[in-house]
Amino acid sequence: MDLIFLGLVVALILYRLNSVLGTRPERPQIKIITKKEFDKIYDMIQNKAHEDEKFGAIKVSQTPFDKELLKIEGFDKNAFLRRASKAFEMILEAFSNRDKETLKMLTTVKLYEQLSNIIDERTTQNITSESDLIRIDEMEIVDVKITMKKAHISVKFQSDQINVLKKADGEVIEGDENFVQQITDVWTFEKDLDSKTHVWLLSSTKKKQ
Repeated sequence: MDLIFLGLVVALILYRLNSVLGTRPERPQIKIITKKEFDKIYDMIQNKAHEDEKFGAIKVSQTPFDKELLKIEGFDKNAFLRRASKAFEMILEAFSNRDKETLKMLTTVKLYEQLSNIIDERTTQNITSESDLIRIDEMEIVDVKITMKKAHISVKFQSDQINVLKKADGEVIEGDENFVQQITDVWTFEKDLDSKTHVWLLSSTKKKQ
């Protein structure tokens, strides 16, 4: 019975990843996992339980790029933005928690290497990151670029966050755990147009002043 339950949990996680920018393996397989892996998966499920409440009131602005987006076969703007909001939460959380496994699934190779290097540097310096995404206030597609092989969509996220960096002794070196910041990020997602899947990976991030 325990093995069956663990298998169902793995299947559920694969389904959840498919809802985040369409990411999933072509043929999901049920496998036996360790207790440590199960605990991590269970935490992921718990963390996702509140997503409808957090993202249910997002204001999605109209975009002047609708004609360009029609060039992407099977593209659904609303579905893309819903998945992008979930990816935004998961990637912020994974980066803060040094969860390279999740970052690797949701980002391009180049961006993953950059984020991984930052995580390694903070680990070496015994710096910890605490991040809390309070809510996403608004989302907007701000750029679309389509080439022969890839499509790139840039999304502006306006969100309320608490971000703190601390030394090993607990001293705060950046941020304020009692202050909610309103932050504007522009994240660019890319998709291989030759692919038959709906997989979009985060390729770049920048903050707007």
